[in-house]
Amino acid sequence: MQVLQKSDTSGRLVKWSVELGEYNIRYELRPAIKAQVLANFLIECTPVKVKIKDIKEDVPEQSFWVLYVDGSSSFNKSGTGLVLISLDGWTLQYALRFHLKVTNNEAEYEAVIKGLTLAKYLEVQRIRVFNDSQLVINQIKGEYKVRDEGMAKYLTKVRSLVFTFQYCYFFRIPRENNCRADVLLMVAVAKDIPQM
Repeated sequence: MQVLQKSDTSGRLVKWSVELGEYNIRYELRPAIKAQVLANFLIECTPVKVKIKDIKEDVPEQSFWVLYVDGSSSFNKSGTGLVLISLDGWTLQYALRFHLKVTNNEAEYEAVIKGLTLAKYLEVQRIRVFNDSQLVINQIKGEYKVRDEGMAKYLTKVRSLVFTFQYCYFFRIPRENNCRADVLLMVAVAKDIPQM
């Protein structure tokens, strides 16, 4: 008790050292945690609320909004096409151009993020997301590991958006079944139309 009541800290440390010396306690510096290691840990250990196609739920298929997304990047432009269909069948279609350099896979992630963000602001509770990118869909489902730091950030953003929905399913579909989003993507990355 005398050690805790002393105001002189150096004296206190010496007494603590003497008192605790019999217990063979060692002090070791902890190495600094690199930012990427921490990000990888969070990605790998965060519980994912992603429903997979094979899971059977008691929720009827008609109670889901549908989102078709496609993204692409070329040498000097990139963009996405989004088609969001409500329960009543009305459709929102977006062609978005990005003025930043991204890879094709990053453009696919941007499409998913933009579509889920739109659905979130429309207060959608149940949604099925369709995309033709095998890599992106399988990374979101946790079937593929993310090895790139940039892709890990995209995946973290998608997973945070997934938690805003009651149900969120992801499906990979063939490119020919994603033609509406693909057409909008082509509009997004097309050359500028000259003004008259």
